[in-house]
Amino acid sequence: MNRRSFIGATAATLVTATTIARSAFAGGADTLRIGLVGCGGRGTGAALQALAVDEGTVLYAMADVFMDRLESSRQGLVKNSAEGRVDVPDERCFDGFDGYKHVIDQCDVILLATTPAFRPQHLRYAVEKGRHVFCEKPIAVDSAGLRSVLETVRMSEEKDLCLAH
Repeated sequence: MNRRSFIGATAATLVTATTIARSAFAGGADTLRIGLVGCGGRGTGAALQALAVDEGTVLYAMADVFMDRLESSRQGLVKNSAEGRVDVPDERCFDGFDGYKHVIDQCDVILLATTPAFRPQHLRYAVEKGRHVFCEKPIAVDSAGLRSVLETVRMSEEKDLCLAH
């Protein structure tokens, strides 16, 4: 198994697991809202894979530090996804260092594909908000980040959230 097929399988597992709990977590909605934080190549690829797994998913919000990267990702996702699966109007596109909060606040499942130094902070916020998360590796780049992630994993277990990495 290569890295790309592993990421696809992990994304499929995450979406499948959250689809089972959709009625409890997404309030009975027919659509599971996916949020993408980090719109580079890995994030865009993870979003494409998540959308391909279940027809009940829609990309709902996106964030990146740079708006031009986000816009390029959004255009590619619209082009390469089934019609209607990417529902990210301008008002759900967020740039800057705090854009991730807006995405996490609005979505059911979060794909974290930012620069690794920011992942512990983003993961913590997502778990505090009760969101299921797919987090690209590496999940931390230093010992403080690793300790934070370990604590966040314990929090996610207490909340019965799905974390995939």
